[in-house]
Amino acid sequence: MRVAENVILSGLYVYPIKSCAGISLQRSDLNATGLRHDRRWMLVDETGEFMSQRAHPRMALISTRLAPEHLIVGAPGMPELEIPLQQGPGNLIDVRVFGDTNRGTLVDGEADRWFSEFLEFPCRLVHKPDDDLRLIDSFYAERGDQVGFADGFAFLLISEASLEDLNGRLEDPLSMNRFRPNFVVSGCGPYAEDGWSRLRIGDVPFRVAEACPRCAITTVDQRTGARGKEPLRTLATYRKSDGEVFFGRNLIHDSLGTVRVGDPIETTPR
Repeated sequence: MRVAENVILSGLYVYPIKSCAGISLQRSDLNATGLRHDRRWMLVDETGEFMSQRAHPRMALISTRLAPEHLIVGAPGMPELEIPLQQGPGNLIDVRVFGDTNRGTLVDGEADRWFSEFLEFPCRLVHKPDDDLRLIDSFYAERGDQVGFADGFAFLLISEASLEDLNGRLEDPLSMNRFRPNFVVSGCGPYAEDGWSRLRIGDVPFRVAEACPRCAITTVDQRTGARGKEPLRTLATYRKSDGEVFFGRNLIHDSLGTVRVGDPIETTPR
């Protein structure tokens, strides 16, 4: 492994409720399923299928912030909703994320009513039980690698240089929140992340897994919930392979620990 000169962790984000707004952090501990509090809650429809900005772009307007004992949720025109960070035993239902069927603990009726009213769609809020494992399905996965309610991997990394390169091709530059990364890195060239096989952020080692295929969520303005055509239209001109558009790289962690903004990053070439 080598130290990539001046490459550091410049941004760190968690998304407590799948497909709702994220939270910028200065540090975060890792657990078995990823960053603490990341994608531990999820909205599901009446059949238990996960909901996202793909079909419900207004989810972008649902904000989250962490308090000592609660997750505080807000949205335009809605009172704040407090959700306990520690979820006790509750009613379990089957939930589905991209073909994986797992269990979700229903939070409570108040939360269900809050989200259903704002999204104008009947839904329920569930929390992921610690004892219900969802294993990573990947060529890069090893026995016991887990993920929470994220699409398929616990971590997504994008370099600032990759976004700068994309923005140089766009008429209207986009912010990084369009791509919902966990880790943002600076100090490397555009798409350098595609050439790494392993990396270490501070003291925590990671395997660099599949490139991330991008979906319609990237076309949703995270400030307004409005949908457009970019960046997928432009990305498809130079980042398309086998019918998919790729931007960013998924990671799998090899140990627990703490990551911090400013941590140096060591990389191993692919």
